[in-house]
Amino acid sequence: MGLYLIPGLTAGTQISRTELAGMVGWEGKKVMDTLIPGIATDRQLAIYDKVNERQAQLSQDECLLYDGVKEGLAKLSTQYKLFIVSNCAKGVISRFIDWAGIDDYITDEVAYGINQMPKNYNIKLLVDKYELKRPVYIGDTEGDGKQSRLAGLPFVLVTYGFGTTDDYDLKFDDFTLLTAHFVGL
Repeated sequence: MGLYLIPGLTAGTQISRTELAGMVGWEGKKVMDTLIPGIATDRQLAIYDKVNERQAQLSQDECLLYDGVKEGLAKLSTQYKLFIVSNCAKGVISRFIDWAGIDDYITDEVAYGINQMPKNYNIKLLVDKYELKRPVYIGDTEGDGKQSRLAGLPFVLVTYGFGTTDDYDLKFDDFTLLTAHFVGL
């Protein structure tokens, strides 16, 4: 387990990989408030930006694309508009799309880092912009489920990701099964 020094804080301020893993999918503001409470918002944002700059420099050799995702997105994109909504920093989604080679399948994306707004807001932005009629939100955490509900969308849980929840409308254990379901509708 590695420990990481957060740039801009006093020496000795460390956050473990385990702590960070439990926060995957959280909005940046919530992460900062949890990890470094009591620090002014502008300082938190500066630290958040610095961490994200460092993250952008890391090698993508350790990135993981789950089995069946690229092929599934290719099939789904022939019948549906596909979007990525994430609580990540600005630029992370586009780097991921480039790395995964899925640009042809994704219609649009919105990250928390673009507007500092929660997923439910960003989901609604895309629903309105593209006049979507019966969208669903696919995610892997309890937070995704909550944001989907706040946006007024059914929540589809994929169980191979970062979290768990019992609050979902549909559940799939792998992307191939998810793809087969939606292509078959």
